[in-house]
Amino acid sequence: MKKAHTVPVLMYHHVSPSDGAITVSPKHFEDQLAWLSRHGYGSLTTDEFAAHLAGEPVPDKSILITFDDGYLDNWVHAFPLLKKYGYKAVIFVVTSWVKDGPLRPIAGQGQPLPDTPSHAECERRIAQGDSDSVILRWSEIKAMQESGLIEFHSHTHTHTRWDKSERAHEKNALMAQELQQSRQALLENLGSVSEHFCWPQGYFDADYVRTAQQAGFKYLYTTHAFGQNRAGSDPAHIHRFAVRNTTGDSVGRRIQVAAHPVIAPVFNRFKLWKRARRQRA
Repeated sequence: MKKAHTVPVLMYHHVSPSDGAITVSPKHFEDQLAWLSRHGYGSLTTDEFAAHLAGEPVPDKSILITFDDGYLDNWVHAFPLLKKYGYKAVIFVVTSWVKDGPLRPIAGQGQPLPDTPSHAECERRIAQGDSDSVILRWSEIKAMQESGLIEFHSHTHTHTRWDKSERAHEKNALMAQELQQSRQALLENLGSVSEHFCWPQGYFDADYVRTAQQAGFKYLYTTHAFGQNRAGSDPAHIHRFAVRNTTGDSVGRRIQVAAHPVIAPVFNRFKLWKRARRQRA
């Protein structure tokens, strides 16, 4: 088996026909999965990804597919396509947003589908206390988990940026509370909680990292795109890049760049240099 040099981690939020930020259409999502399938890429579980970081071999052309927040469209539109192509994925859920209730219809069943609105509308409904209309239910989470294709991990309990709140001086204690509440919700509803955790809104600092590690989380997922997840990489700083609403060919080129042992470091340094230059301007 040819061993993967690095494992690109793909970051999604929405797969929905609704237009808007951080949303991939079902047509483009299927095109992206079809590209992966045609070119021989395989998706890892988090256990396999963790083994890779620890130095154990995983197949060349390995990727990790992740979704943030746990939107209803992940069940309605993304899950049927992942099942069709046989790809595994990870969903980081905000546990206080998840409610109880029966399964809702999914694409391909021939039933009327629930509304899967834009990201802005999802945020508005959640802020008004109506997360159930746009977020996964525990029944849907369990159904996806039982398929063997989808894993669920912590994305905190409320998704709050405490560092920007009126209680910023208490942010570390509040984050510790968030992590405990999230762990408890996952244990009560799914029976287990893992060492994998994704930062809400991508923010973290050294205090937060220590807090997460003390809470039992070892694998910390960032929104930092320009780095490689190689064997021996720091599990407390896992790089992910956002997948755009674009074709499989376009995403495929980005994956190939991210995985290349020579091109990727040059590309990442250039992108980081450009970002630093913009920030200084």
